[in-house]
Amino acid sequence: MGQVISFLRKLVSGREGVVPVNRIATNAEKLGTVCSKLGEGPFYDRGTDTAWWFDIVGRRLLEHRFRGGDTIVHDLPRIGSVIAPVDEKRQLLAMDDGLYLRDIADGSLSLIKALEADKAGNRSNDGRLHPSGRLWVGTMGRNAEWQAGTIYLFDGSEITPLFRKVTIPNSICFSPDGRTGYFADTAANTVWRVALDPRTAVPIGEPEVFLTEAQLPLGGHYDGSVMDADGILWNAAWGGGSVTGFAPDGSIVRTFELPAAQTSCPCFVGPKLDRMAVTSAWEGYSAAARNADPGAGFTYIIDGGFNGTVSPAALIDESILNRN
Repeated sequence: MGQVISFLRKLVSGREGVVPVNRIATNAEKLGTVCSKLGEGPFYDRGTDTAWWFDIVGRRLLEHRFRGGDTIVHDLPRIGSVIAPVDEKRQLLAMDDGLYLRDIADGSLSLIKALEADKAGNRSNDGRLHPSGRLWVGTMGRNAEWQAGTIYLFDGSEITPLFRKVTIPNSICFSPDGRTGYFADTAANTVWRVALDPRTAVPIGEPEVFLTEAQLPLGGHYDGSVMDADGILWNAAWGGGSVTGFAPDGSIVRTFELPAAQTSCPCFVGPKLDRMAVTSAWEGYSAAARNADPGAGFTYIIDGGFNGTVSPAALIDESILNRN
């Protein structure tokens, strides 16, 4: 475990990282030309045929419009890591000090709920909407301090801690029926699953191990995940340069290699949700590492014939807007 933590701390602190092995992807293409130091948190709006994702370290929100092929960069005042739809005019963003509503038209941000406001050394990381519209979002130390993070539930009004002492929360996703939640701690290189109340996204049992390091076909660490309509968990392996689909029994369905070693998070895109966007990063690389992995930091599209799902709208109690 000490070696894993040392490796991850090198990545997040900007010190020299391990020179990665280049991998050649089949049916993968770059989505635009913008390179992110730490690409994360992709989301697809099928109504507008637009993909959104973050450059966490660069404090940028990227918007790619498939219809015109343009990628627009929106500078952010704070670190952001999770984006979810609210309605046609608004988005919900998890940022380093709280949850914000973002006006799509002008980009303005309004704080609706503080998140670990008393922990300046922490920031938000991975998160995803449950089918009920409730948000699970994880926090972590800015330098991946050991067990500094927590996974929370935002039910549209209040934020409740679910799982404490997490170092790097990732892989938050849910079964199509909302009865099972998944999450990882990248530092432990383990994915857990837990039974949920499908109406509230609240755990009704204790987490159990679902995936371990030994199940990663190309090595690396479990980073972001998304679940398809068949209950297959698609995980991006940080350091493994790949996305792998795991069936409900943990068996491997298929692995897609990508031309970037630090793949970070997937989401389904396209009118039929049969394609996948995958973010990546070059954070932690030395000059030699960047030269060895020239595709790092780009977002990629895989034509994999996926059976993706539409994101629900985030549940927001409009009355809280008047209290903030």
